[in-house]
Amino acid sequence: MDIRNKRVLVTGGSGFLGGHVTARLRAVGCRSIVAPRSSEYDLTREPDVLRLLQKERPEVIIHLAAKVGGIGANRKYPGTFLYQNLVMGTHLIEAARTHGVEKFVMAGTICAYPKFTPVPFKESDLWNGYPEETNAPYGLAKKLLLAQLQAYKQEFGFNGANVLIVNLYGPGDNFDLESSHVIPALIRKCVEAKERGDKVLPVWGTGRPTREFLYAEDAAEGIVRAAEVLDTPDPVNIGSGTEIAIGDLARLVAEKTGFKGELKFDPNMPDGQPRRCLDVTRAKELLGFQAKTSLAEGLEKTVAWYLATRKAAAAA
Repeated sequence: MDIRNKRVLVTGGSGFLGGHVTARLRAVGCRSIVAPRSSEYDLTREPDVLRLLQKERPEVIIHLAAKVGGIGANRKYPGTFLYQNLVMGTHLIEAARTHGVEKFVMAGTICAYPKFTPVPFKESDLWNGYPEETNAPYGLAKKLLLAQLQAYKQEFGFNGANVLIVNLYGPGDNFDLESSHVIPALIRKCVEAKERGDKVLPVWGTGRPTREFLYAEDAAEGIVRAAEVLDTPDPVNIGSGTEIAIGDLARLVAEKTGFKGELKFDPNMPDGQPRRCLDVTRAKELLGFQAKTSLAEGLEKTVAWYLATRKAAAAA
C-alpha cells in the first residue's frame, strides 16, 4: 500500500506513541492525517466512533488509543483497563468494516503473552497460557481484539494487521508516577532524589525480572511499515530483541540522571512478569523492520527531553 496517497486516521494520535507515529507518517510523505482528541470523540461510545468515521472517511486506521499504565495502575484499575480497551477496539474494527476502510492496524501488547512464556517470546506461544496477573485484564482485552481481526479476515475478508508492541519509552512519555511505566518513573524518581540530595532511592520489586524496551521512534517506524506491507491479522512482535534486568536498568537510569545514591529494592512490591524478551524474526521477515536505537542512547535522549521540559515548565 502506498500510504502517501491514503487518508490515515490515527487514534491516540495526540498521545505519546501517536505523536511519534504521526511524525513518521509525515516523514514518509503521507499528506492526509487525522488525529482526533478524546475530547472530540469518546471511542468507548459507539455513536462517537460512527460519527468520527462518517465525518473523516479514513482509508487507513492506525489504532493506538488505549488506557495504559504501569503495574500500580493495572492493579488499581483492572476493570477500567479491560473495558475501555476492549470496547474502543471492537467498536472501531466493526465500524471500519462497515465503512469500507481499506486497512486497520492495531497496536497490541506483549502483556497478552502467558506469564511463563519461553524466552524469547514467539508469536506462536501467545495462546499457551494466562497472562501475568497484574496486567491480565489489559492483555486479555487486546488479545480478544486480535481474535476479532482474525475472525473478520476469515468471514469478511477484512484487511487487519496486529503488531505486538514491547515496553516503550522516549521523549513525550508519561512521567506521572500514578500511571507511568518503569522507565519514566525511574527517570523522574532519580532526578527528584538527586535534587533533594537523597542518599537512598526505593525501587519496586527485587530488581531481578527482565524487560525489553523499544525507543518510541523505532516503534513508530515498525507500525507505519505494518500499515504499508503487512497483509495478515496474525500477530507480529515489534521490539528490540534484547532484555535487561530491572536492577541493571535502574542503575543505568541513575547513571544517566546523575543520581549517586543507593538504590534500595523492595521485595514486598510486585515484580510483574518474570522475563520479557521478544523473538523479532517475523518483523524482520515480514516488515523489514529492525530497531535502530540502543537503550543507552535512547535513555540519554529521554532524560534530556524530560529535563528540558521540566525547565521550560518551571520558567513558564
